[in-house]
Amino acid sequence: MNPQSLTHVDAKTLKHWLDDGRAVLIDVREADEHAREHIPGARLVPLSGFNTSDFAQDTGKIGVFHCQSGMRTEEAAARILKSGFAEIYHLQGGLTGWKAAGLPVNVNRSAPISIMRQVQITAGLMVLLGVVLAVLVSPWFVGLSAFVGAGLTFAGVTGTCALASVLKLMPWNKPTGTSSPGAPVLGEI
Repeated sequence: MNPQSLTHVDAKTLKHWLDDGRAVLIDVREADEHAREHIPGARLVPLSGFNTSDFAQDTGKIGVFHCQSGMRTEEAAARILKSGFAEIYHLQGGLTGWKAAGLPVNVNRSAPISIMRQVQITAGLMVLLGVVLAVLVSPWFVGLSAFVGAGLTFAGVTGTCALASVLKLMPWNKPTGTSSPGAPVLGEI
């Protein structure tokens, strides 16, 4: 086994561990994703602010980490393995695997969809609009599609996304007042 890989645990086994109080479930997705949908009792510790010292009080328990599908958790295995838990697992299939097992999920449909999905929708619509306008109005509108493509390429290379920054400022992405500004992200939500 690769020393930098995580051992998988299935959702049903994890549910038993959680019910027995033997495990701590850590959601490594971002706050906007967690606000929309999360496993009851999961602690939010986004990878963007991940700190191995966040788990000092729980190192005697089994640490189980999850994201949406499992990809981000596996990519961050080296950091997660330094979290100090005696046993560390990865929820097989992430939140998607949990739901596929028929286990409960807290859903808040009034919370906005994740910023990354908003970026994908907006960029996709802008490219489509550019192509349609280029065909129907003027070939110069292909520049809109080229501009969006260049922006996405820049975002991928630099790890920064101007469109995501703009979308975060939109009124539907503002906090609803259910938590105070500056409140810690770590904790049971």
